[in-house]
Formats: sequence, structure tokens, C-alpha cells
Amino acid sequence: MLRNLVKTSVARTLRWTGIDRLLGAIWRGNDSPLVLGYHRVVEDFAAYARHTIPPMLISRSLLERQLDWVGQRYHFVSLDDLGAWLLGQKSFSKPIAALTFDDGYRDVYDNAFPLLKRKGIPAAVFVMTDLVGTYALPIHDKLFLLLTGAFAPGSTEPHALTNFMRGFGLQLPEEGAFVNDPSRTVNSILASLPQSEIHRIVAALEARTGIEEEVMEMHRTLSWEMVEEMHRAGVTIGSHSKSHVILTVEKMDKVMDETEGSKKDLERRLGTEIRHFAYPDGRFNKPALKAVADSGYRFAYTTSRHCDPDYPLLTIPRLLLWEKSSIDAYGNFSGTVLSCQIRGIFDLLHSRSPFPRVPRAA
Repeated sequence: MLRNLVKTSVARTLRWTGIDRLLGAIWRGNDSPLVLGYHRVVEDFAAYARHTIPPMLISRSLLERQLDWVGQRYHFVSLDDLGAWLLGQKSFSKPIAALTFDDGYRDVYDNAFPLLKRKGIPAAVFVMTDLVGTYALPIHDKLFLLLTGAFAPGSTEPHALTNFMRGFGLQLPEEGAFVNDPSRTVNSILASLPQSEIHRIVAALEARTGIEEEVMEMHRTLSWEMVEEMHRAGVTIGSHSKSHVILTVEKMDKVMDETEGSKKDLERRLGTEIRHFAYPDGRFNKPALKAVADSGYRFAYTTSRHCDPDYPLLTIPRLLLWEKSSIDAYGNFSGTVLSCQIRGIFDLLHSRSPFPRVPRAA
């Protein structure tokens, strides 16, 4: 609550003085495109937040508020049009914004897709091809649900999680950090271990606890029929790898299989060239960039705040938004708070570099 009050006060002060526009122009550039990233779109945020990594969620009503606000200030374009702008092949009369959804959850089809069609907003969905049309849970969801089930506050002895993770050679944030924000522990595991080792952790957790069928149903991914329908309706379908591996911790043969294999799967299924790739968890390094380039992708998207000078079109920054990205201290939608998010004001408060200007061909 205190942090929300501070953010709300800072946002209002900067907006009232005009400093937010000045800093945004310096950091992002007046014509720099805005690429927004989301994951899941649900009816009831509170109901899903009990069983999901919260920063992956946004309610349909708040998504509509955010899109309406952005749409009044930017012209929404497809990823292909964004790419043409970056290559200097196309121009627009006002700043442009592109909309993306990662992972390919079914609720994007159920809740976001009808909204986008009604408003005429182009969008892209990045899918994990091995999970399309299956009942399998994305690895990050399964890990989160099993960890919170096995080590719920008060249900285990002190330091149980720490001791469990030490058995896998992992030193994670302190026990209290897991209680307050278990997604931090999930992120630490994903960023530290190859997927084969994470499956070992999952198997050990499954020996301790399970996941209710109703909860598993909440995490369903798209069917191929849904992907094909959205593609026919003009939604850009891109790759998010085959199984959401973190490319920076895998061996090159695995990285190539995930990037090249998912591209081939999508092209075979949809009968069109797949030009766009989103890095799982936004993480990349030089070998991952080379693999994405060698796989034939033309554009790729991160959650980073810098572009790689050798691969500027394969390191396009995105701003990830969720339910609480644009609410004030009282739980109401705030265009002022959203404006500061987009302009990178809160990055300065957290001692992070703001999103850069995206390089554009002359």
C-alpha cells in the first residue's frame, strides 16, 4: 500500500509538472514504438491470482482500459508493420504501438481475442508449439503450483524449502521471500537450470504434493483449431520456442531444436512464414541470438531494456504489463500511472535503465 501511494504521488506530480513527457522524450524518443507484452487475460483477477503467478494476469476489463488509453495516443499496428517501420519501409502519422501475448493460453482466445476483434486492434500471440492442443501445463506454471502446494506457509518445518533446494545445488532467496513472492523462487530456478534439471525438481515435488484438476484446467493452452482461427482473423502467430526453455541455460543443440523446431512446426501447420520470435522469460545471450538468427526469424522480442548492437531487430524491447501496472493506491485505473510505466519513470525510481529507442533503418 505504501509503495502504491508513493508511485501514485510521483506519477501525479510528474504528470502535473510535465516532467514525465520531458523524460520520456529523452529516454524513449518521441517517435519510438511501444511494444506491449501480456500473458493471460481472465475474467476475475482475484480468483486466478490464488493459483497463478500474479504478474502474468490481467482482467479483461482492465486490459480494455489500458488499450483504450494507449489507443488514444498511439496507432496500433501489426508486428509486420512494426518491422516495416523499423526497416524504414513504412511511416505513420503518429507514434505506433504493437500488442503481443506470450505462451498461448486459452484465456487469450476466450477473453482477449473477442475484445481485439471488436476494437479492430491487431495483435500477436507467441505460442509454445509442444503444448498447443495438449493438457500439459507450461513448466513455469507447474513449478509454481507444486512449490506453493508443497511449501505453503505454516505447512512445513522452517527452512524446508531451503533444504529441499540445496539438494539440487541451488541457493535461492531467503525463506521469507518465497512466502511473500513465490514467483521469485520460480524465476530463480528457471534462470539457473536447464529444463532437464527442472523436470527433476518437478518430479521430486510431485512426490510431495499434487495439483487439483480444477486448477490444472485454469492453465489450459490453445488448441491448434484456436491458433488457426486467430491466424485466419489476422492475428500474427509467432514462436515462443517448443517448450518454453530458457535459451541462456541450454546447450546449443537444445536451443536450435527449440527455435528452429517451433518455427517449422508453425509453418507446417499454418502454411505461412513465421518471422517473429519471443524469448522465453525475455532472456537472451549471444549464442541464443545466433540461434534465433540461424533459425530464420526476422524479428525477435525481449523484456530487456537494451538492444544488442549486432542484432537490433532480434532484440526489440517490450514493456510487460499486468493487472497492477496501471492502478493507483486506491485500486482504480490510472492513466497517469500507466503513462509513467510507458515512459520509463518507475525504472528510474528502481535504479534501472529505461527502455531505449529502438534502432531504425535510415
